[in-house]
Amino acid sequence: MNDSSWGAPSGPGYAGPSGQGPAHGPTGQGPARGQGPGHGQGPSYGQAPSYGQGPSYGQGAVYGQGHPYDQGRPPAGPAYEGQAVEETRPMPIVPDMPDVPAGGGDGEQDADRGAARVSGPLYRDDPVPQPPQEPLPASSPQQPQRPQQPQSSHTQAPQSSSRRAEPPKAKKSAGRDLGAAIGVGVGLGVVIIASLFVVKAVFVGVIAVAVVVGLWELTSRLQERKSIKAPLVPLAIGGAAMVVAGYVRGAEGAWVAMALTALAVLVWRMTEPPEGYLKDVTAGVFAAFYVPFLATFVAMMLTADDGAWRVLTFLILTVVSDTGAYAVGWRFGKNKLAPRISPGKTREGLVGAVAFAMVAGVLCMEFLVDDGAWWQGLVLGVCVAASATLGDLGESMIKRDLGIKDMGTLLPGHGGIMDRLDSLLPTAPVVWLLLVLFVGS
Repeated sequence: MNDSSWGAPSGPGYAGPSGQGPAHGPTGQGPARGQGPGHGQGPSYGQAPSYGQGPSYGQGAVYGQGHPYDQGRPPAGPAYEGQAVEETRPMPIVPDMPDVPAGGGDGEQDADRGAARVSGPLYRDDPVPQPPQEPLPASSPQQPQRPQQPQSSHTQAPQSSSRRAEPPKAKKSAGRDLGAAIGVGVGLGVVIIASLFVVKAVFVGVIAVAVVVGLWELTSRLQERKSIKAPLVPLAIGGAAMVVAGYVRGAEGAWVAMALTALAVLVWRMTEPPEGYLKDVTAGVFAAFYVPFLATFVAMMLTADDGAWRVLTFLILTVVSDTGAYAVGWRFGKNKLAPRISPGKTREGLVGAVAFAMVAGVLCMEFLVDDGAWWQGLVLGVCVAASATLGDLGESMIKRDLGIKDMGTLLPGHGGIMDRLDSLLPTAPVVWLLLVLFVGS
């Protein structure tokens, strides 16, 4: 390259620090860019060092050597050969400035621009030095740091043992207050037995009261859950009359009272708007048959000469069947009997109900019922276990449809009256019929 390239000035050139050749200065200020020696051999832009004012390849010179502004300053960075020089303070990162022609611009601005370039990287590919990052104090709100202190073995031992400890196994529960249930059951048994063997008419009154309360519970739940308004007044009056008619006139009187009660329900409902008439009277007739008519067979058993013992046999077999189903099912029950209707009942419980009822049937027919035989007790026990289970499932079906657990809360530990009559009502006509067939009326 000759001296006339890159815009040679009219004045003399400026020799670089290495003394290898004259550089071509700008317009009266200094050598032009590129006219002097290679990297690091002469300053460019007049007063400020050029990109190459650092060391040349192998010469070891530092930035700003030979420039008056850099005299007495410490080296701006390590030499190209990688000599380690301690950095006293981090320098700001300044982006590269565009090139300007030689001799252009003010000399002071060029000097500042050149000084800014000294702190940058030597080449574009060189990594940019980053200032050292000081760790934030522990009390900084951005990143709170809590020192983790090692826990002693005294505090770790209980935690580790608690983690390894297995949770206690849940005990089987009956789902009710067993003590309250036993107490209420014993109290009801005393009232029933006392009225049964003292004055039969008092026992008929107990049946009528139970029927009326059961009708009230059933109609109340129907209205609350299904908006079905079965008329309670004709049902209560007709139900009580039905029980008395069955005791006085037998089966014929019970059927007549049942028909009159159904007619009274139809007429009573006519006093209200016709909307929902069909479902209301249908529910009323169903309630009249389900509660008072089935209960009438208990009063009809009482009319026999040994009627009190027949009723006691009926009560004992039903209670023993329920108790056997509960005891065996709670202890050994695994296979569900009707999971969609009553998930608590199992096949093992049904076997227990049949076994307990058969034993009780043999004892009752031998010692309580006149002219009874032991084999009749076996048949009676099987039929009672079946009817009691079906009656319990039937009321469970009704409660499932209504979305309730109990029909009422009158009896602690039992629910309502209907929750105790569920297995008794369907069993009453079965026992009455079998006793009539076995020993007469």
